[in-house]
Amino acid sequence: MMKLSAIAGGCCVLLLSLVAVAEETVLPPDAEGAPAVLKDSPRHGEFVFIPLADTDTKLKAFVVYPERAEKAPVVLVIHEIYGMTDWSNSVADAFAREGFIAVAPDLISGMEGAEDNPREAIGKLTPEETVKRLNAALEYGLALPASSGKVGCVGYCYGGRTTFFYASEQPKLDAAVVFYGSSPDKDALAKINAPIQGHYGGKDNRVNSTIPDAEATMKKLQKPFEVNIYEGAGHGFLRQQDGQEGANLKAGQQAWPKTIAFFKTKLEAE
Repeated sequence: MMKLSAIAGGCCVLLLSLVAVAEETVLPPDAEGAPAVLKDSPRHGEFVFIPLADTDTKLKAFVVYPERAEKAPVVLVIHEIYGMTDWSNSVADAFAREGFIAVAPDLISGMEGAEDNPREAIGKLTPEETVKRLNAALEYGLALPASSGKVGCVGYCYGGRTTFFYASEQPKLDAAVVFYGSSPDKDALAKINAPIQGHYGGKDNRVNSTIPDAEATMKKLQKPFEVNIYEGAGHGFLRQQDGQEGANLKAGQQAWPKTIAFFKTKLEAE
């Protein structure tokens, strides 16, 4: 009886700790609230222009630094199909608030028509060019004097799919988080070294239909792939927090603390 009581007590302590972490973790804003959050942020954020090898193009990126005394891990933040926006930059700021150096590249920098039609410009990015640009952002982040040398990657929608793909191309990644991005094929999954965490809306079958095969393949390959599906939530739930009659907001409130805890576990550990 004493042992059962002790176990129950321990479970309660663990549950309370998880609740405390969730309460301390502030959700990024939705699209409407992003400009005000960026304007009022106390953290240092700046736009940088990273040279791309063998070209005259420079990759625009928004870099936000955390307020901490020690060196920090780097998190690459990959934007949605809309390209770099106030919202994607506010997510970078949110990661910096949690102690990470956030590097959010504009992957369509210098591409024709990028400002007027980012979707079309993104459609012209080849896989090779995408990796080249992400590698430039990654190397920039790792070379910062404030960097600890650990690096993760996170992306949303198009950025989620790209994050999953990039994990198969970049062995330096220590962790990756996919927000409602479709899964790559089996050959790409076989090349992944980093642990993957995924967050998906329950009403997003277009993306979710790619999960079972990826989950089975990753399990067979003994590669970590944590799948989180939020009932009632739609695609893009973190950006559209007022959607799906409250389900999107609830999904964000669950997914964001899990994301921060995952990165802290994988990137902060010695």
